[in-house]
Amino acid sequence: MDIASYKASYNSPCGLIEICASETGITSIWFVDRPSVKINSSSLLVDCIQQLQEYFNKRRKTFSIPLDLQGTDFKKRVWNELLNIPLGKTSSYLQLAIALGDKNAIRAVGGANGKNPVSIIVPCHRVIGPNGDLVGYSGGMDKKEWLLEHEGILIQQELFAYE
Repeated sequence: MDIASYKASYNSPCGLIEICASETGITSIWFVDRPSVKINSSSLLVDCIQQLQEYFNKRRKTFSIPLDLQGTDFKKRVWNELLNIPLGKTSSYLQLAIALGDKNAIRAVGGANGKNPVSIIVPCHRVIGPNGDLVGYSGGMDKKEWLLEHEGILIQQELFAYE
């Protein structure tokens, strides 16, 4: 069975998003440059788009859409731990590794975080460096900054800049 049986595009405030789903849940959410040629919608995708719209309109803090995460057991454990980072909060690779029971797994946690297939809903954008620095994001650093500002984690630096 193709894990991405259904596909839809959504033009979010921070960029075009492609959403894929199986029969049982969302399999991926990616920022893309252009809409997919193949669009095959489902009620799951319609619900996902509605929840994303509510999130972008600041009317939703958590998502209730079913996920169908595809990956190794370790990656799934990391992605499930990411779901515990609430809106408005951040975590680090070390904090995630400790929560998973192995503080030495920092690099593996970082690798799994970077392979998260379900952007925004599985909030890998909330993982920052140990000193509060912004670290990589597969959707692009501009998207990560936008999402963190949207969630009230980052305040635009320009507001406090001195001339």
